[in-house]
Amino acid sequence: MMRVKKTTGILLMLALLHAAVHLPAFVGEGQSAGEPREVEITGRVRLVGTSRFPSLVITGDGRDWFIEEGEQEKLMELQQQTVTVRGREYAYNVYFANGLVSRRQYVLKNITVVRVGG
Repeated sequence: MMRVKKTTGILLMLALLHAAVHLPAFVGEGQSAGEPREVEITGRVRLVGTSRFPSLVITGDGRDWFIEEGEQEKLMELQQQTVTVRGREYAYNVYFANGLVSRRQYVLKNITVVRVGG
């Protein structure tokens, strides 16, 4: 009986290790496609994530731009509204735990609200 529990525990540990390799590890690395650039973005302000880790994003043109933490107060009251902002766009790679690139994440910093509404 003890041998079955020990074997089950080892199999469970191996399954968890195997699964961990396939989970994304949210590790950002600096610009790999050039320097940040000045952009003007129009989109809807949304709050995404979880209650413990919320993020403010602007969704538009088929992409989400995450707003840097220190800049979120400028847009917090404008949730679910369409805004136009100017700022610097930074692009970071998000990696899987095995080192492969999962996707690009775009972050806006130094933002200025240009217009509120369509």
